[in-house]
Amino acid sequence: MAKRRTDWGSLVAGLLFLGLAVAFVVRGTGDWEFGVWWAVPVLVAGLVLAGVVRAVQRSRARARERAEAAGAAATDGGGDGEDGPPRG
Repeated sequence: MAKRRTDWGSLVAGLLFLGLAVAFVVRGTGDWEFGVWWAVPVLVAGLVLAGVVRAVQRSRARARERAEAAGAAATDGGGDGEDGPPRG
């Protein structure tokens, strides 16, 4: 089974939409009165937060890949010609 990493940006966006859905359901029952106008700024702020989380996650993944590649190059001899054609 392939190992998958958690997509934190999608998780944040999903929780945002879930929270907005719960708010509108509760509003529809009449237990909580609020203006709908606040939903747009909350949605925009939440999606910006999800984008920031995804950008941070992607930059950390790229840094991890570069570190792994550098570690692999160091253990392979670092390109000193051992695996290449004979010199001479």
